[in-house]
Amino acid sequence: MLTKQELRSRILLKLKRQKEEDRKNKSRLIKDKLLRQREFKKAKRVMFYIAMQGEVDTQEMIETAKRLGKIIAVPVCVKNRTSLRPALFKSHAHLKKGPYGIYEPVISRFIGLKDLDLVITPGVAFDKKGNRLGRGKGYYDRFLSRIPKDTPSIGLAYNLQILPRVPTTPHDVSVKKILFA
Repeated sequence: MLTKQELRSRILLKLKRQKEEDRKNKSRLIKDKLLRQREFKKAKRVMFYIAMQGEVDTQEMIETAKRLGKIIAVPVCVKNRTSLRPALFKSHAHLKKGPYGIYEPVISRFIGLKDLDLVITPGVAFDKKGNRLGRGKGYYDRFLSRIPKDTPSIGLAYNLQILPRVPTTPHDVSVKKILFA
C-alpha cells in the first residue's frame, strides 16, 4: 500500500497530464450528474470550491446554481490560515488569490456552517466509501468535521481519482457521496 504522500504525488501527476479537452468534457458530465442529485435540488445554500489546476471545474456548476436561485458560498482561509469558512460568492470578477494560491472572494461576508444545505468538496483522490485524500493540510477534514452531521457533502472527481482504497487516519473525514466521470 502506498503512503498518502506517494498516492497524492501519483494522482497529481496524472491530473497534470490529463488533456484540457477531457477535463472540460468530464467536468460537464459531473455537472450534469450534480444537477440531478436530490441533495442539490433541495439545497438553497451550496458551498462550492473554486477549482485549482487539475481539479473538476466548478465554474459552470456555480453559474448554473446561481441561475437556479441558489445562494453560493466558497471557502475562505482564515484564523492564521488553519481553517476554512464559507463566504458568500457573487462573481468570479471579485476574486483574489488566497494564502495557497486558491482564489477566494475579495470581500468576505461569511455565512454560518449550520446555514449550508450542501457542501461540494475537492479531493486529490477518493474511494467508493467516500474516503478522501486531500492536499495534505487537513483544511477540508477540519471543515467537514464542524458542519452539522446531516449536511450532505459531495466530492467531485475524475475517474482517475477513484481508487480501490484511500488510506485514512482517525482525523480524516469522508464525504457522503462522490460524483465522477
